[in-house]
Amino acid sequence: MLTNKAKYALKAMIALSRCAPGALLQSAELAEQENIPKKFLDLILLELRKHGFIRSVRGKKGGYMLGKAPDVIYVGQIIRVIDGPLAPIACASVTAYQTCHDCDERTCAVRRMMRHVRDAASEILDHMTLLDAAKSELKAKQPSARANRSHAKSVERV
Repeated sequence: MLTNKAKYALKAMIALSRCAPGALLQSAELAEQENIPKKFLDLILLELRKHGFIRSVRGKKGGYMLGKAPDVIYVGQIIRVIDGPLAPIACASVTAYQTCHDCDERTCAVRRMMRHVRDAASEILDHMTLLDAAKSELKAKQPSARANRSHAKSVERV
């Protein structure tokens, strides 16, 4: 399960991806805009900056911006930095594999099942960029053409 820390990191990164290139967003504004506790957000931003996902500018007019273009930052990268491996168990992980001591890994049905889970999650998260996520959010916020037509018809009847 995705932790709140990773959820907030993704929300912050998507919000930063919506900013114009070079524009800065202050952490207080970001926290309020995305409904994230500011102290928690500050710790998350520090970690994201340490890994090069974002840059910061100090000073009264300072703030945060993406460290790279949003089309080259993948959601899976962010989750791994914040939460660790995508695999639900260590013996199914590619990036943090650990030997399982309580079963035979060659025949363990649980391990095989969890590898499928990891592979499915990786297929989605390692191919979705921040740009993709921001576009998806924007599309979801726009009323659909069908809803607009339906609303227009109900207004005509009144």
